[in-house]
Amino acid sequence: MKTAPSATPKRPRTLAGNTPASNDGARAHAVAQYEAALRLMQEGKFEKARTAFNQMLASAPPDLAERIRMYINACLQQISRHQAQFSSHEERYDYAISLLNDGNYEDARTHLKKIVAENGQADYAFYGLAVLASMTGDSQSCLEHLTEAIHLNTQNRIQARADSDFQDMADDPRFTDLLYPEA
Repeated sequence: MKTAPSATPKRPRTLAGNTPASNDGARAHAVAQYEAALRLMQEGKFEKARTAFNQMLASAPPDLAERIRMYINACLQQISRHQAQFSSHEERYDYAISLLNDGNYEDARTHLKKIVAENGQADYAFYGLAVLASMTGDSQSCLEHLTEAIHLNTQNRIQARADSDFQDMADDPRFTDLLYPEA
């Protein structure tokens, strides 16, 4: 014996068992996360992008999951390509300065600090950290690193006087006292 169909239609179930209306909000959130992770990739922040994509993968709608996997692989390729091997501290310094010039401040800071950790006499790395601190508005760190760079090599004082990367420090009397102690 057959039963008559129910008078009230059943609501379709979604991945989480929610109604389609509430799923629209979840999908919009997933798409927003996806776009944010893509922006991280475009900015060259591949490790952060990979982490964001991995976090999304478990709960991503099926149509995005395959794309997410593709971008995770692309991030991994970029990360492995950027894990350069350096034969000297000077090579690492040159790479750090190129990162600094490209606006990748955190990566530049990481490489400069690695040089300092491995060679506490690397005045050029302290100088690079001082430039980085100046460019990012950290005047106290700038002064500390530049003081150490000058302590290790007095030529850094002369170089800093003409270095336009310290233009934001020019009005700080501590900076002036450091560069012109004889005044």
